[in-house]
Amino acid sequence: MKLFGLIGYPLSHSFSKKYFTEKFQKEGINDAAYELFELKQIEELPELLKAHSNLHGLNVTIPYKEKVKKYLDDIDEAAEEIGAVNVIKFENGKLKGYNSDYFGFKNSLVSFLDNQIENKKALILGTGGAAKAVKVACKDLAIEFKSVSRKQIDDPTYITYQDIDGDLLEEYKLIINTTPLGMSPKIEAFPDLPYSKITNQHYLYDLVYNPDVTAFMQKGQENGAKVINGLDMLIMQAEEAWRIWNNHQ
Repeated sequence: MKLFGLIGYPLSHSFSKKYFTEKFQKEGINDAAYELFELKQIEELPELLKAHSNLHGLNVTIPYKEKVKKYLDDIDEAAEEIGAVNVIKFENGKLKGYNSDYFGFKNSLVSFLDNQIENKKALILGTGGAAKAVKVACKDLAIEFKSVSRKQIDDPTYITYQDIDGDLLEEYKLIINTTPLGMSPKIEAFPDLPYSKITNQHYLYDLVYNPDVTAFMQKGQENGAKVINGLDMLIMQAEEAWRIWNNHQ
């Protein structure tokens, strides 16, 4: 039995096990299983690998997309550029890291914006592994962006939440939340933004997918903004992960 799985902490929010289990059933794949592996620390990974010699691939989620890199034998060029790994392929006893978040986010964003990408400027909320993939996708789509951090960072491409005002929101019409704020069970949380300045010209993209409509999305909708959650991205990145595990050269 080929074993695949997800590492991260916590994993109560994960959709991956259900998604891949249903995929295996639908496609008549009888020699594969998908499990959740909650690791309280990334240092537990070698022990996990030792315990499951039939592992063929892993997904990586919060908070290990960057920390996992030191345990890999090789990293795909695109994942190296992004600086984060969310897919690990096992091949001939070696571990290679890839990033399918980039693929999922980029394709779902183009669809969400209905190809109206020209002159879009984005605020990217958060600075973790997912934000890294989002930034490279925006760069490749020629979308100018600023990263928003809770703390002051000595870098002109970064601002803090306190820097976001009506003038800035008039210029930056795409707001992408890459933080876990608002994720179930803490569904009342949301990024600290001046939502009254959001208009029907704005696009709010939340990488959180549970609940279907986050507090961030709801506040945008109340002001006429177009909103989307992270489910399309998640499905696309999962399919890309499956392709990497099975066909990628």
